[in-house]
Parts: sequence; C-alpha cells; structure tokens
Amino acid sequence: MSDAKTTPGILYVVATPIGNLEDMSPRATQTLTHASLVAAEDTRTARRLLTRFDIRTPLTSYHEHNETRRVPQLVRRLLAGDDVAIVSDAGTPAISDPGFRIVRAALEAGIRVVPIPGPCAAIAALSAAGLPTDRFLFLGFLPPRKGRRRTLLESVRAEPGTLIMHESPHRILETLQDIDQVLPGRDLVLARELTKVHEEFLRGSPRWISEQLSTDGGRRLKGEMTLLIAGAGHRTQPSAPECPPPDTGMKALARHVATSINAPTREVYQALQRLKDTRGRGQHALKQGKDPTSSA
Repeated sequence: MSDAKTTPGILYVVATPIGNLEDMSPRATQTLTHASLVAAEDTRTARRLLTRFDIRTPLTSYHEHNETRRVPQLVRRLLAGDDVAIVSDAGTPAISDPGFRIVRAALEAGIRVVPIPGPCAAIAALSAAGLPTDRFLFLGFLPPRKGRRRTLLESVRAEPGTLIMHESPHRILETLQDIDQVLPGRDLVLARELTKVHEEFLRGSPRWISEQLSTDGGRRLKGEMTLLIAGAGHRTQPSAPECPPPDTGMKALARHVATSINAPTREVYQALQRLKDTRGRGQHALKQGKDPTSSA
C-alpha cells in the first residue's frame, strides 16, 4: 500500500463576459474545459455559456444561499485532487459576487488558488469614465434601504479617490437623489449595458442623469448599472451635458437648462416657448417689411 499523499487540486477563479461573449478569453475557456467541476452562481446561466464554447464540464451551484454547506463539499473535492473552477453570472467572482468564502477556505486548507482574469464591470466603467483613476474606492452594491444608503455615502464624503458602486435599475433614481443631497456638486458618471449593443455612458449631475434615465418611458431603466463619483476635491472639465447636441428638442433642452440653473423644468420650457414664439413673430414681420418691435 502506497503512503503517497494525494496532491490537492487547484481552485480557479474564472472571470466571464459581462455582456459581450467575445470577451471570453482563450485561457478561461481552456480552464473551464479541463476542470473537474465548475461551481456556478447560476447553473442555468453557466450552462448557456459552457454550451456556447462547447465545454462539457459538470456543473454544481454555488451562490450566497448555499455557500455554508457548499464550501466544505468543494474543499473536499479539491483535497481529493480535483481542479475546481468558480464562475459568477458575469464578470469576476468574489467582486460583489459569491467567491470570497471558498477562496478563503481553500487557502486555509493549503490549496492553491489561481485567478483567471478577465471582465469586471467596475474596472471597465472606470477605464472609460473620464474620472481620476490613480485612486478609487469600490463600494459594491449600495444598501437597498435609504437610511443605510445615505449613511454609507456620508461615510465616504471625504474620500479623495473616485467612488465606484453598482446599483439596480429599481433603485437608481432614489440613489441619484441621495447622491445629489449627500455629495452635492460632484461629477458623476453612470455606465449601463456595458459591452452590449446599447452600451451607454451618461456624464453630468445626478439630476440630469435622472432625467435622461426617465425619458422614453423609462426604457433605459434596465440592467445592472455602475455609478462613478468624483472624489472629494476633484472636478473634471465640463462634459457633454453642459453642451446639448444641436438637434436637442425643446423638452430636452428645457430639462438641460433647468438642471443647470436649478429651476423647475416646466417654467423653463414655458420661457423657451415664449422666446420661440416671439422670435417667430419677429421673423415673420421682417419678411413682411415691418418693424418687429412695433405694435402697429
């Protein structure tokens, strides 16, 4: 009988696409193919991904509701010599997704942990936001309750680095309102649908971004969103919202001006409409050879 000990397997932390499947790296594909088991946040989502890349590795669930019992099972598999790969629904595991507990347990058991880097919504948004990148603080998902959310925002009021956080479309408008009140005057960037067909970056004040999200019947209020806020003491150059495109309609222009001067949108719209009507009458009078300032 041999006394040789079984060499433990390796725990791979595999980043997967956050939207565009072309972001799946060859190394990630190879790792998932050769692993003995893939532990996935949602096996249905993972199955579609594995099928897309013709990966037939067995799947097991690993999410926040079963971590307590799943971690010991996975550690046993690893100690028995099996390589295990963990994936989240999208992006990098353990970054606002399950993964921390199994990584910690594996390290404590003397198991090697290997990252397979790739997409991460927070870093992708930061790279294209136009806010300082030399220092940043990632807050993950903000608390769903208003009181706790404001308390968290107040606690980072003095942070000089760019603040990065995730938010759901159901709470984004409330969160923007909180940011406007707790962190007034900060440059803000909202990134949505990252790497997808309708990827969009909105740069401006919380009020302006809220109005943009509320247009078109709220059709923009979809998908996970990433918010970035300039750190304390940082101001960037005026961004796109400061200069509306030339084809901006009257209503959109009124919203923009109202946000800039902190006035009711309705009053600004009515003022612009009166200005437009006055200008129209003046042009008509000139065509008729009359003095546009004359009442006669």
